[in-house]
Amino acid sequence: MKAYNMRWLKIDSLLQAERALSQVGVDPGGLPYMNGKALTKPIKLENVPAPVALVLKQEMLSSGGDAAVHKDLLDNGAPESDVLLIGTYKQLTKLADRLATMSAEFQSLAQSLCELMTYLEEPPAGIIDCRGKSLIWGQKTLIMGILNVTPDSFSDGGKFDNIENALKQAEKMVADGADMLDIGGESTRPGYGGVSAEEEWSRLEPVLKALIPVCSVPISIDTQKAAVAAKSLRLGAHIINDIWGLQKDPEMAGVIAEYQAPVVIMHNQDHTEYKNMMGEILSFLERSIEMALDCGLTQNQIIVDPGIGFGKTPEQNMEVLSRMEEFKSLGCPLLLGVSRKSVIGRTLNLPVDQRLEPTIALGTLGIVAGADILRVHDVPENKKAALITDLVIRRKRGEDYEGK
Repeated sequence: MKAYNMRWLKIDSLLQAERALSQVGVDPGGLPYMNGKALTKPIKLENVPAPVALVLKQEMLSSGGDAAVHKDLLDNGAPESDVLLIGTYKQLTKLADRLATMSAEFQSLAQSLCELMTYLEEPPAGIIDCRGKSLIWGQKTLIMGILNVTPDSFSDGGKFDNIENALKQAEKMVADGADMLDIGGESTRPGYGGVSAEEEWSRLEPVLKALIPVCSVPISIDTQKAAVAAKSLRLGAHIINDIWGLQKDPEMAGVIAEYQAPVVIMHNQDHTEYKNMMGEILSFLERSIEMALDCGLTQNQIIVDPGIGFGKTPEQNMEVLSRMEEFKSLGCPLLLGVSRKSVIGRTLNLPVDQRLEPTIALGTLGIVAGADILRVHDVPENKKAALITDLVIRRKRGEDYEGK
């Protein structure tokens, strides 16, 4: 019996849906009416009050879709429930239109739904204004080269803690294709106690004074201390990379506001206990985004990092990596940092100097899931992997190929 080449099609946008329909031979006049039916992406909402959840279910059913809710919401009158909207793009659009005619709460929900759905039409992209230098994100994967000027970094401690070696390494990474550099004066390896702001700055200052005037790419400072961030920005650094997402040092947001620098906000916590891990990580990042926006930054100046290796077990890290695509709902550039990390070592029982290939593999998977920036130690190897991955992932599927 013929199988008719039956298979699933991966359709992630309206444009891809239209191309798939065109290849079938659908009348061009019917494409605008059918492409929304060919695109199906479930949308999850969490902790939705019962009245809102019930309206969502009713409206989705009326449009031919559905909304999954907790059984206790229907049977026992639970006060709230998570909701899974199940329908085509067209049905979800109808839902947004209906919600927009209701009360203020539903209108706000409609706006959020519309914003999320725009990413299915055109993935977010833009220009990061780095205090005089610009980075274009969304068109290609950007490479952030790691330069640790510490004597005790987990992967390259002591190699670049003098000016001459640090400058040579910075020059090499830029020549190898780094789009920006991330310079750290304090190790953040698991279990490390940290150093004072004075000690951290004593490591950074001489390198920054020598490097900033001659470096052609933006320089990011990996620090969790507002005092160090302020001094770095005063010297001309371009980006602050805060492993606590503005939520630890109460002065950090003010420093960002004063210098209008882009910021990398990373998820972090002091333990690995979660009730709803992905929801809690997203909530943390949303709070950080709100803090950055309140400072006057734009969405393009806020870079989000899920924090692989921070506040997570190896198994939890793998779960986050498998669901990277969910962070694109935040609408900000997405950074992934897995380079040589202990999650690789503990999972595969590998020392630091044997983690390059797994780093490239995870980075490639990250690009497929929507990562815009890879933070890496080994620039040329990761750069080449990103270039070939971009040629596959960032092309418009079906545009340059007439086959089926």
